[in-house]
Amino acid sequence: MTDVQTLVEHWVRPEIRAISAYHVADATGLIKLDAMENPYPLPGDLRQAWVGLLSGLDINRYPDPQAHALKEALQAAMGIPPEMSLLLGNGSDEIIQMLVMALAGPGRTILSVDPGFVMYRMIATFCGVKYIGVPLRADDFSLDTEAVLQAMEEHNPAVIFLAYPNNPTGNLFDAGDLLRLIEAAPGLVVIDEAYAPFTDASFLDRLGQHDNLVVMRTLSKMGLAGLRLGYLAGPSAWLDAFDKVRMPYNINVLTQASAAFALSHLQEFDRQTGAIRADRQLLFEALTKLDGITPYPSQANFILARTPKGQASAIFEAMKQQGVLIKKLDGAHPLLADCLRLTVGTLEENAACLRALVGSCRF
Repeated sequence: MTDVQTLVEHWVRPEIRAISAYHVADATGLIKLDAMENPYPLPGDLRQAWVGLLSGLDINRYPDPQAHALKEALQAAMGIPPEMSLLLGNGSDEIIQMLVMALAGPGRTILSVDPGFVMYRMIATFCGVKYIGVPLRADDFSLDTEAVLQAMEEHNPAVIFLAYPNNPTGNLFDAGDLLRLIEAAPGLVVIDEAYAPFTDASFLDRLGQHDNLVVMRTLSKMGLAGLRLGYLAGPSAWLDAFDKVRMPYNINVLTQASAAFALSHLQEFDRQTGAIRADRQLLFEALTKLDGITPYPSQANFILARTPKGQASAIFEAMKQQGVLIKKLDGAHPLLADCLRLTVGTLEENAACLRALVGSCRF
């Protein structure tokens, strides 16, 4: 063992040494259907207007630390109740980190459901907070409300994260069940609406009705993944506290200007996400016709599909050899055994994905 390695093992926390860094697959030369991205770029005329806007920015100055203009644009475009405050983050991940940092403490816990968004667990680990994951129902990934209520009573969580729709399963939990949890929760409840562009369901209009409710969203899925902008909406008392752990100038000049520009052309992104919603249904119907493949209904921009027992890894690799990169979830959680996740792409990408899937199955 080298001297450096000895120092690392002495000083780096054991729980950090025990985990793996978040892995992003290399998609060079592949049809990229692994990361729930909008497949459509900006149209040429908007791209030119955007480039013109960026050319006039002064990058020698720090950005507006509170991003006032961007917050106003978000409030108007997303229908956020005017009495609610906004907190911006470098993607939803940074917002999750801010919340956990602010609410962490000796004996505190974070609660969510499993399988769920992996960053809830990872950021809890980063911040030295115990994570409690309550399993979803095995047959349809629905919420086991009684089990969550029992876990809340047992662990008294400081914050509960609930993705709506859920990632990686794509389903919407019953709104009535979520309301029961919000009303019974001892601490904060975060409804994570990262996939809001692909469903008509939302808890934004319930903000202010419950003292412990906030709603988190991102602009990544609607077509701005490269900007890394997430936002949290909720009562100012909560958000003012979380703002204290936000890094200064966390939303850079280019992101602030680009996001505000995109929001001023929201109809284009609505057109794109509308196309994705329609193509999601076509892809789902095609998957249901494949022997041995069980797709699960989705309200997100991806579809979770179960493959024949023991074949997920082979199918994943074979599809990759045919130029299509999807996400292998087999092994990530017991409930995801034999599962693959397919992002909804363009019509051409979806057709290529189906061809590769059919060509990779051996049953």
